[in-house]
Order: sequence, then structure tokens, then C-alpha cells
Amino acid sequence: MKHGQQHLMRVARCLAALIAMGSLTACAGLINPPQPWEKSLLAKPEMTMDSDGLEAQFTQHILGSKEGSSGGYGVGGGGCGCN
Repeated sequence: MKHGQQHLMRVARCLAALIAMGSLTACAGLINPPQPWEKSLLAKPEMTMDSDGLEAQFTQHILGSKEGSSGGYGVGGGGCGCN
């Protein structure tokens, strides 16, 4: 390739990158977080991870028995410190 062709290829790549970044930036404005009045469906009891309270208590009892401790139910890990 000659020096002129290399320069044109470099300019074409930069132009393509600018167009790609511009289109992604334009799409970012379309994503809006849900408004408070739109969150009513997500707040239903059926949408929770443990909708059955009795089963959740049973699971916590099993975890407490295996670990020999209680509390800290929102944290992952197996008790060995290896998370």
C-alpha cells in the first residue's frame, strides 16, 4: 500500500468509529429508568424471590443449622471464607 492509501484507510476507520460511538450515544438517551408509578408490578409479592414465607423460614433454619450461626442472610458464601 502506498502512503496515501494508508492515510485514507486510517481516516475511514476513525470515521467509522465516530459513527458507531454517535449511534450508541443516541441510543443511550432512549433508556429511561422506570418511574415510581411504573414499579407497581414489581412490588407484588409474587415477584419476590421467596414469596412463600414458610419455605423461607425453613431455608433459613437449614442454613443456620449448617453454619452454626444466624444473621447476614443477604451475603453469599459458604462459610469457608472463599466467597
